[in-house]
Order: sequence, then C-alpha cells, then structure tokens
Amino acid sequence: MTRIVENLIGRVSGPMKFRLIIQPLMAAVFAVRAGLKDAREQRPPYFWGIFKHPDQRSDMLRDGWESVGKIFIIAIVIDLVEQIIVFRGVYPGEALLVAFTLAFIPYLLIRGPVNRIARGKRRSESRKDG
Repeated sequence: MTRIVENLIGRVSGPMKFRLIIQPLMAAVFAVRAGLKDAREQRPPYFWGIFKHPDQRSDMLRDGWESVGKIFIIAIVIDLVEQIIVFRGVYPGEALLVAFTLAFIPYLLIRGPVNRIARGKRRSESRKDG
C-alpha cells in the first residue's frame, strides 16, 4: 500500500505530469458534448439516471463507455508507459486507478450537470418565446 501511495504521488511531479490536466480536460469535453446531447434528446441526467432509471441503465452505460472509453484506454497506456520509464516496472492496478481518476470521475461529475443546465436554459428560452 505504501508503494502505491508513493507511486501515485510521484506522478504529480513526474515527466508526464501534463496529462494530469489534459486527460481530465478531454473527459470534460466529451462529458459536455454528451450532456448537451442528453438535453436535446430529453434524457435524464447521466449519473443520477443510471441509478434512477434501471430500464435505461445498460443503454446509458454503453453510451458513457463509447464517449469516455477511448480516453480511459489512452490514460491506461500513458500510465503504463510512465511506469516503465519512471518506476522500471508495470503495475496494472495503479494504471486502472489513475485512468479511472483521470477519465471517469471528471466525466461522471460533468455530464449530468451540463444536461440539467442546458435543459433549464432551453426551458427558460421557450418561456420567453411563448
């Protein structure tokens, strides 16, 4: 456990630290795109909808994976390359943890609120027009 914590902290100042900004930013871009699409299609907010709408859960999870899956895979590959360069070894569990943190968490935190904001804006604009 100590090695994992030390390795995770080491990534912050390591040679590939730029990805700690780039990968969550890319996940956010995909989340915003998906959230706006959800709003247009009148879908429920993503994270909440996964739990509240079990009939739509598999479709929502598939859609989420299609949106953020590439970023997740890239995050794993980059982390494995960094591990080889910096730590002279491969730790797949750490790579999954880092990829989940850099790709899925930002995606989950952003997609639903973007949907809610876009739907709220759309409603207020339709009231003004009506």
